[in-house]
Amino acid sequence: MSFNHYFDNAVVASRKMALLTNDVINKILTEVAAAAIAQTEYILAENKKDLDRMDKDDPKYDRLKLTAERIKGITDDIIAVTKLDSPLGRILDDRHLDNGLHISKVTVPLGVVGVIYEARPNVTFDVFALCLKTGNVAVLKGGSDADFSNRSIISIIHEVLKSNDIDVNTATLLPVDREATHALLNAVGKVDVLIPRGSQNLIDYVRDNSKVPVIETGAGIVHTYVAPSADIDKAAAIVFNAKTRRVSVCNALDCLLIDESRSAELPTIVKPLADKQVIIYADEPAYAILDGNYPADLLQPAQTEHFGTEFLDYKLAIKTVKGIDEVLAHIAQYSSKHSEAIITEDDTDAARFTNEVDAAAVYVNASTAFTDGAQFGLGAEIGISTQKLHARGPMALVELTSYKWLIKGNGQVRTP
Repeated sequence: MSFNHYFDNAVVASRKMALLTNDVINKILTEVAAAAIAQTEYILAENKKDLDRMDKDDPKYDRLKLTAERIKGITDDIIAVTKLDSPLGRILDDRHLDNGLHISKVTVPLGVVGVIYEARPNVTFDVFALCLKTGNVAVLKGGSDADFSNRSIISIIHEVLKSNDIDVNTATLLPVDREATHALLNAVGKVDVLIPRGSQNLIDYVRDNSKVPVIETGAGIVHTYVAPSADIDKAAAIVFNAKTRRVSVCNALDCLLIDESRSAELPTIVKPLADKQVIIYADEPAYAILDGNYPADLLQPAQTEHFGTEFLDYKLAIKTVKGIDEVLAHIAQYSSKHSEAIITEDDTDAARFTNEVDAAAVYVNASTAFTDGAQFGLGAEIGISTQKLHARGPMALVELTSYKWLIKGNGQVRTP
């Protein structure tokens, strides 16, 4: 089966995007948000079809699940995007040369943005909103586990596009076939950039097999370090929030690093986690302290594989460390360069941590749950980039633009 017509239509739609004003774009987004609220029951009914096919113990189940509250949150993010300034047409550089040429550097859309994602139906809304706001066309490849949900959402988006006389190929949802994935990975010259969102296996596969340029939105293997000067009340609150607010997201806490000088207070720090039935994999010193101070059925000895694991579940590894040098070495070895945090009242430790930890988002005395485009004031995000080229951290409007040089003259020619 040929998928070329999907990509050809996307390219044609991309050229039409230049004709849309920011006011028209905001009108469409507002109507999509309203339509999603009005058709919440329809979306949830389709989402239930997907949920019924998935094991509730699967870590992806929570990501797949939609609720009326979550749909309201998604639409709030869409409305937030309408209130943001357009990143297009911004002059990044402007100069007059001695030869009379006027040169300017101006932001433009990336063009056709492909996104491959797994059990995350919210991505369908988020990507469409951000791509439309930035003048990009979205080509979406969702997983089979969320197909009913994604198709209900894309049908709502298409209804709004049609009512505004906008090409529906502005947002395309590809079939779930593996052949569609292969075609998208090889759509050179038609898809300008490809963004994978999902498991590390998915991200690795896309990076290793795509001929289209890839922006990695990496898995999150997230650490929080409780330093010698840490405020234990802050530590308990931050650890609880980072671990349990929503376990299936990439900024959820996976490994607590406790300085040995504060290890006696470990029971106080992790006590709230028991209410959420969090399973703790503790190294030997931490296990000795927690034995009898944390529910026995939730406490297990840590194994090597528990460090460097993105749990996406109510599970947490604990490692006892001796000072910030050991912390920095541990994070350098196991981090996915997503989000890392230190809890400290010592400015020197805070400075070392923020300067030396290599991650897209580095926190001092705050929960890693904030690594999110909306929380950063960027509106809905298309992903959290863990690479260093083009974009890093929450990818929102600005990160979905490139630039071009505009040169205006009056008959100038270059001399030999």
